[in-house]
Amino acid sequence: MTRYVVRRLATTIPVMLGVTLVAFALTCLLPGDPARALAGERYREEDLARIRHELGLDRPLPGQYAAYIGRLFRGDLGTSFATGRPVAAELLERFPRTLLLATSAMAVSAILGVGLGAIAARRRGGIVDRLSMLFALSGISIPVFVSAILLLWLFALVLRWVPPSGYVDTDPRTLVLPALTLGVRSAAVIARMTRSSLIEVLNQDFIRTGRAKGVRETAVVFRHGLRNALVPVVTLIGLDFGSYLSGSVLTESIFAWPGVGQYALQAILRRDFPAIQGTVLFLSMIFVFVNLAVDMLYGALDPRIRRTLASEGSG
Repeated sequence: MTRYVVRRLATTIPVMLGVTLVAFALTCLLPGDPARALAGERYREEDLARIRHELGLDRPLPGQYAAYIGRLFRGDLGTSFATGRPVAAELLERFPRTLLLATSAMAVSAILGVGLGAIAARRRGGIVDRLSMLFALSGISIPVFVSAILLLWLFALVLRWVPPSGYVDTDPRTLVLPALTLGVRSAAVIARMTRSSLIEVLNQDFIRTGRAKGVRETAVVFRHGLRNALVPVVTLIGLDFGSYLSGSVLTESIFAWPGVGQYALQAILRRDFPAIQGTVLFLSMIFVFVNLAVDMLYGALDPRIRRTLASEGSG
C-alpha cells in the first residue's frame, strides 16, 4: 500500500507541471492589461512602462514562465499585483473558511443523500421511494443560483432564522445557507447513486443468504448491503468534496463568503496574474490529494480493492 501511495505521488509531478503551464497560458490569454488596471484611469505612458517593468510583464513569455517555475521550486506562489501580499499567505488565510464550508456541505449531502437513497432502495416502488427520487430530480434540475436565492428568501427574509450573507466566525448561522445550497444539490445526486447501487447489491447471493439465515432486514440492508454499495458513492462524494475545496465560486459570491472561490473570482476580475496562477496550482494539488484519499478509502470499504492496491504497489 505504501508503495502504491508513493507511486501515485510521483505521478502528480508531471500533472502539476502541466497545470502550471495551462494556468500561465490562460492568464496570458486573458483580455486586459494588469499594469493599466493598477495605473488607474489617468496615467502616463512612462508610468505604465515602469509598472510593467516592476511586475516583469515586459519580459518575453518564456522568461516569465521560467521565473514563475523558479519561484515555485522555492515555495513561492508569487506576490499579488492588487494587494502586494504573498499569494500563499492570502490563500492560507482564506482556505480554512472554504474548508469549513466544504466540510459542512459534504456532511449535509452525505447524511441526507445516503440516508434517502438507502430508504428509497429498501422501500423500492413505494411512496417513500417516489418522494425521495422527486427530491433528487428537483435537486439536480434546479441551478445553484436559483436554489441559493430561494433558500435566502425563505430562511433569511421570510423566517429570519439566519443572516442573508457574510461570514462571522462567532456566528455559526452564517454557515447555514451556503452549506445547504451546496449540500442539497450534491445530496440529490448521492441519493440516486446510493439507491441504484444498493438495489444492485441487495440482489446478490450473500444478501439472500443472510436473509435465509434469519438476519434482520435492517441489518441486511444497512450493515451488509450499504457498506458494499458505498464504493461508487464514495467516489462521487470525493469528487464533490474536491470541487468544494477548489472553491465554489458562485455560492461564495452570492453569500459573500470570504473563501478561495471568491478570491479566485476577484483575481480574475483584477487581472491579478500571480493570484490566478497560484490559486489554480493550489487547488489542483488539493484535488489530487483528495482523489488519493478516496482511493485509500476504497480499501477500507472493500478488502478486495485493498488487495488490488497492495499488489499494484508491489508490482
